[in-house]
Amino acid sequence: MPVYASHPSSEEQRACTLARGIARAAWLIRQGQQTSRRFSRWRLVIVLTGLVTCWSLYKAAWFFTGNLVLGAFVLLFLIVALFHTRLENRLHRLQIWRNIKQTHLGRLQLDWNMIPSPNESMVSRTMHPYAEDLDLIGHQSLLHLLDVTLSLNGSKRLQQWLLGQHEEALSFEEWEQRQQLVREASSLTRIYDRMALASCLVSTGPFRSDRIEKLLAEPIRVSWLLPTLLLSTGLALTNLGLVVLSTVFGFPEYWTLSLSAYLLLYFAVARDLGRVFGRSMLVHHELQKLGAILQVLEKHPLTSTPHLQRLCDELVRAPWRPSAAIRHLARLCQGLSVKAHPLVHIGVNVVGPWDLWLVFQLQRHIRRLRENFPQWLDCLATFDAAAALGMFAYLHPSYAWPVRKSGPQDDEGGVVARSLAHPLLPFARRVANDVKLLGKGTVLLVTGSNMSGKSTFLRTVGLNVCLAQAGAPVCATSLEWSWMRVWCCIRVMDSLAQGVSFFYAEVKRLKSILEALQQPHLPPVLFLIDEIFKGTNNRERLIGSEAYIRALTKGNGLGLITTHDLELAQLERDIPQVQNVHFQETLKEATLTFDYRLRPGPCPTTNALRIMAHEGLPVPLFREQHGKCPEARDS
Repeated sequence: MPVYASHPSSEEQRACTLARGIARAAWLIRQGQQTSRRFSRWRLVIVLTGLVTCWSLYKAAWFFTGNLVLGAFVLLFLIVALFHTRLENRLHRLQIWRNIKQTHLGRLQLDWNMIPSPNESMVSRTMHPYAEDLDLIGHQSLLHLLDVTLSLNGSKRLQQWLLGQHEEALSFEEWEQRQQLVREASSLTRIYDRMALASCLVSTGPFRSDRIEKLLAEPIRVSWLLPTLLLSTGLALTNLGLVVLSTVFGFPEYWTLSLSAYLLLYFAVARDLGRVFGRSMLVHHELQKLGAILQVLEKHPLTSTPHLQRLCDELVRAPWRPSAAIRHLARLCQGLSVKAHPLVHIGVNVVGPWDLWLVFQLQRHIRRLRENFPQWLDCLATFDAAAALGMFAYLHPSYAWPVRKSGPQDDEGGVVARSLAHPLLPFARRVANDVKLLGKGTVLLVTGSNMSGKSTFLRTVGLNVCLAQAGAPVCATSLEWSWMRVWCCIRVMDSLAQGVSFFYAEVKRLKSILEALQQPHLPPVLFLIDEIFKGTNNRERLIGSEAYIRALTKGNGLGLITTHDLELAQLERDIPQVQNVHFQETLKEATLTFDYRLRPGPCPTTNALRIMAHEGLPVPLFREQHGKCPEARDS
């Protein structure tokens, strides 16, 4: 039986745990800020006391004592400043940690103001067969709720798992492997939070690999780099020797000649070095962020999670640790960034071929990284996407892990769920319903009054199937299904720029569903159609809807259709695959009440005239004959 979904105790406990952690962090931050203010006052006291004391001693001509006291005060100031800096760093880390926990609590309670904006979707809103219809993308969408990924590649991998289900059909083994990754990741949320903390300490925003990949893919071209480096090193050593001879032994200043040759050689490759500097500056922060993320992952053994351990073997067991390799590359890029400080840059390059040496090391390091880096990124993207779904599972421990049917039944298609609810609705507003949709050609014809929950029910089914196929838990007490391609016609938009009317856009979408149904070699289609042919008149809508439903029952798919046309309910008598279900409302004290429960059979009432009459619109025929609307009388 359908039930109202309330706040499960497990979710309440999870929310209480997060709230206590946030409160504890807030208290520590307040205490730390008070201590920081005391440190600031002590630093000021030390400076003022030291100045007055030293001035008094120097005034009295006690210079030796004054110097000792000055040194003591400087040392004391540096010690206090060191402890103050450590405290400020800890406060900064604690503030980031609190923000991470507040975001988790916001995701659990669907407080969208506490959830950062989602990453840009990689799919087109108008062309995708279900992303826009099911609220998978955009603000306050499922991806907005799920996407806690630390890298842009991880976000793309998560989107592919959720939005690419109409293009890929995972085998049972592949899907089971993915679900196991997500299950295991749900127990590693603390490690994932530490990775998020390490990333945020470098900079905000997700890690972007495109610039690093470009640096590795395109070779750094410096003309005659090795000969130039060797010759420059020889000239630099010659300069040093001639300067020593000239200064100590009074030799002629021959070093000016060798220095001139050294500078001419440097300026010959300066343009190429400038391009390397520009590219290294673009990737420096991304390398630091990636190194920090990998370092946290490498420090924590994954022995309790065998599937994740196998996935990350390349990252945590390689003889050449990825984090060390990335940090070394970051240090080389940071060394090249000295060019941003002209005086320092000139000084170090006059002493020796600083830039040439770093570029030579950079070339060698890039050649070593070029083979392994794509594999590291792919591993991290999969871990990132699995961890995002694992965080969703951790925050909702009452959600059920779906079971996929295997074998011959998998080809028939279908979904059976108990207490299935919408994951984007708050607990207090959710109403769960049982769903049974089995066999190719099956059509559940959903009728019901306005605002009774028909469209939300379609999205409930579609979202939970997408979650199941992505490897995540579902908002239900149980769900068993077979792999299906999801196609929707729920949110159809017209286009003034393209000259496409609402009705024509709807027809094109419905045609694409029929075309998908004519592909017997692919998994069955789960079609979700809301208010079929609502863009035309009653007579043609009824004729077109009946013909379209008959075509659906003959294709490679199954699904749900909502309609206001109660005449379509008669199809259940003629077509065995059609089943009627409905939502309805009750009228209590002149107020419409919806329970959002799915019931068998066609809807016995409507409420359009009732809503008109309730709002004071004229419906004179029914007022004169019955004194109230017939729907209200029937209720």
